[in-house]
Amino acid sequence: MTFPHKLEITPALTKILMEIEASRQAVSALPITLNVLSSLRESARLTATHYSTQIEGNLLTQEQVGEVIQGGTFPNRERDEREVRNYYLALDYLDRLVKESDPFISEIQIKTIHGLVMGGKEIPTPYREGQNVIRDGSSGGIVYMPPEAEDVLALMQDLISWINNEKKQEALPVPITAAIAHYQFATIHPYYDGNGRTARLLTNFILHKSGYGLKGIYSLEEYYARDLQAYYDALTIGASHNYYLGRAEADISKWVVYFCAGMADAFANVRVKASEAAKQEGQGADQAALLRELDLRQRQALSLFKESKFITTREIATLLQIHVRSALNLCKKWVREEFVIQHGASNKTRKYELAEKWLELLV
Repeated sequence: MTFPHKLEITPALTKILMEIEASRQAVSALPITLNVLSSLRESARLTATHYSTQIEGNLLTQEQVGEVIQGGTFPNRERDEREVRNYYLALDYLDRLVKESDPFISEIQIKTIHGLVMGGKEIPTPYREGQNVIRDGSSGGIVYMPPEAEDVLALMQDLISWINNEKKQEALPVPITAAIAHYQFATIHPYYDGNGRTARLLTNFILHKSGYGLKGIYSLEEYYARDLQAYYDALTIGASHNYYLGRAEADISKWVVYFCAGMADAFANVRVKASEAAKQEGQGADQAALLRELDLRQRQALSLFKESKFITTREIATLLQIHVRSALNLCKKWVREEFVIQHGASNKTRKYELAEKWLELLV
């Protein structure tokens, strides 16, 4: 399918796309080691979590976001803390999806992303069953009236079909595909709440699946949060606030330029940071692809193996702040996945060694 939106590929947009590609190629060529990746990727995840939730009104600072992810709490900030934890969990879920061999995006994955954003659990969220309206916070006036609930399912299925067709045919540059997907998801507004966060996560998902993940060390959210009015203005397109009165067929050139300029800005920043970090680290093998095969908890466990050849269930429980029984079950899973090798059978003698495949990540 094709969307009815108008889009003009101007020389200015072409220049921005070339800047994105130049930064992408430069970062891809850098030898990124575990030390560099651990620092830059975690910084990018915290930055994305902070700014994407801040856009929706979250009041935690970036430093506080980091403390919450590590288990910290702040008085009377339970809602903000929950939003931060949920977004971080959704980023971890995307990491796992990116590792899967299937290049295409499914409806169930998008619904699950929203389920994590809103509830912190990998439970797909059904689309809204009624009308929602976006109003101005100060005046109460209608800013945007999305499509009726009965049209949401077909519109979402069309969007997912279009994303996957673009992935297959490569008719458009990937940044433009991601921009249109972000815009269309926000336009459909398939949920009562959490649409913005889900749209931004979907954007990242598309970019990572299409070779524009930049080793997981970039964040687009900061660009939006720096000037929220510009973000909203770029998304506000069409002659009317009503979906059925022009929004569906609007010229989206302004939004696409804004989005791609944000990508260029974020990618250029990563290019500088990654280059500086790589110089300080020295030349070495690129470990990005290998590290991406591990989930968040496995990456955290690497810090224990850097200190000792063998680790115990209790040490893992302490590191991950989970019950010893949960750590034991987790280790059994890691043994099956060939992440670790178990030595000893009893509780007193049981210990774990990192499997040979992952040893280079400790160098």
